[in-house]
Amino acid sequence: MRCAYFDAERCRSCTWMGRPYGDQLADKQAHVEALLGAGPQWLEPFESPESGYRNKAKMVVTGTAAEPMLGILDAAGHGVDLRECGLYPPSLQAAFPVLAAFVAHANIAPYDIAARTGELKNLLVTQSPDGELMVRFVLRSQEPVTRIRKHLPALLDALPSLRVVSVNLLPDHKAVLEGEREILLTPAETLRMRVNDIDLHLRPQSFFQTNTPVAAALYRQATQWVSGVAPSSVWDLYCGVGGFALHVAAPDRDVVGIETSVEAIASAQLSAAERHADHVRFEAGDATAFALAHGAPDLVIVNPPRRGIGARLAGYLDASPANHVVYSSCNAESLARDLDAMPSLRPVHAQLLDMFPQTTHYEVLTLLERV
Repeated sequence: MRCAYFDAERCRSCTWMGRPYGDQLADKQAHVEALLGAGPQWLEPFESPESGYRNKAKMVVTGTAAEPMLGILDAAGHGVDLRECGLYPPSLQAAFPVLAAFVAHANIAPYDIAARTGELKNLLVTQSPDGELMVRFVLRSQEPVTRIRKHLPALLDALPSLRVVSVNLLPDHKAVLEGEREILLTPAETLRMRVNDIDLHLRPQSFFQTNTPVAAALYRQATQWVSGVAPSSVWDLYCGVGGFALHVAAPDRDVVGIETSVEAIASAQLSAAERHADHVRFEAGDATAFALAHGAPDLVIVNPPRRGIGARLAGYLDASPANHVVYSSCNAESLARDLDAMPSLRPVHAQLLDMFPQTTHYEVLTLLERV
């Protein structure tokens, strides 16, 4: 893949841009095998499209209300417009000029970091597999909300695929993407993300994998492993909107999903209710605290953030009667540390899934079995 932004040194976020894709996959596979060792049986890496794979755009808004720019900040803090970034599919790219025109029409001043003035900090745009959109305006205050509401019908007419619109309030001057408070502006509260014929509902503050085709492969492989060992009870820790839990659900299997995000749990509960998945239950809470307070099931699925599951949960799983763990990791280094803390659980199968082409990052799925 070639990128004009990268070649012009306007954006260097994709550190492996321009490298042959086969070389990228080979280096990632070598990296994860060096960390995990020769123990597991490795499946072939799952490839991603090299471009157009991102279902979510996190756009910093700079410039002026009359001429907003959507993209990133360079090292000097200046805005770089990335509306034609090749990581986004054409259908998502097509929404950016419409959203920029809306910002100008509603007269929403971009936030000036140096001067600490203005309102609009980020635009967060998510596209479903069916092409529907969720748009979130990250603002410093509620001041522009009235104007956004006033002009929203025009935006909905200009973007017929737009289903969910919200405002996120980030009043603090911090280098974070979003704040805690969300104001929904549309009757629809969730974006329907159909993955492997399962409808997962995504609320504005819920996490979803960036690469939908690779996420689908991730869930399929986990489901195959779980079906192979046929557990009667499963925990899905760090369950997000319930992707793993709903994929491995079966009439004779009790499944519990745990996630700290109340928004994500609400999404997961809605998806479960629509599927009449009576044996699947979701609760908001800390994964480690939940595990320490309950007896372990036959199989545990963990899909933690980059820091991994940590020593306490790893120690609990190592000492528990659970016979299998399915570990989905976006950071093989923290995975390796966690595996060292679980010597009673041996990795028997593993697969690299290339969630993030053109970068050093990837997902790795591992099936652990009690020795």
